[in-house]
Amino acid sequence: MKSIIQARELVRSYGTGPNQFSALKGVSIDIQDGDSVAITGKSGSGKSTLMHILALLDKPSSGELHIGGVETGMLSSRELSTIRNENFGFVFQQFFLNGKQTVLENVMLPLEIAGVPKRQRIEAGMETLSLLGIEAKAENRAMDLSGGQKQRVAIARALVNNPKVIFADEPTGNLDTNTGERVEELLFSLNREQGITLVVVTHDNDFASKFDRQIEVRDGLISNPELIGAQA
Repeated sequence: MKSIIQARELVRSYGTGPNQFSALKGVSIDIQDGDSVAITGKSGSGKSTLMHILALLDKPSSGELHIGGVETGMLSSRELSTIRNENFGFVFQQFFLNGKQTVLENVMLPLEIAGVPKRQRIEAGMETLSLLGIEAKAENRAMDLSGGQKQRVAIARALVNNPKVIFADEPTGNLDTNTGERVEELLFSLNREQGITLVVVTHDNDFASKFDRQIEVRDGLISNPELIGAQA
């Protein structure tokens, strides 16, 4: 397998002088195409900061980040957005759906941002909803869905642009146990059957144990560095 994400000595600091705080203190990690990686750690350990940098949602204070072999440090905001939109899908604990829009409108949003024609957006959106078994909800308003249905819509939105990597931050955190287990299985089936790379932040050890690798972040450092580029 080839590395889709390579990070070297990532540092992320906030503030200046005596008030400076380093959320990451020199983190290196390789993520392979088709990998599934759980990033774990206590609250405030730096795990979400690490995911945000790997996903190009934040920039490191220092260090190098390569996405598909491209060094991202000198790229413009527009170039970073292009890489992000073409390669990544995102699933978050809070769903971030527009409650007044329909399910289909929410799912089509990444394609609209990318400038895809409306007819193609509708076709791709319905195809993705069908993949997740919620096409019957396409015209429902997002606010009228259950928590599990909302998370499925969020996953559909993450999938609609055929991403190479799905980043998920506590994707089952707001769900009951049974619904959370169904969402977990859905994510792993996408990894197994479509080869989509999974990078998930979680504090749930049972969930984390199901991934190829578990990377623990502790005080801004990876506590099990032997696993930074390991294969399952």
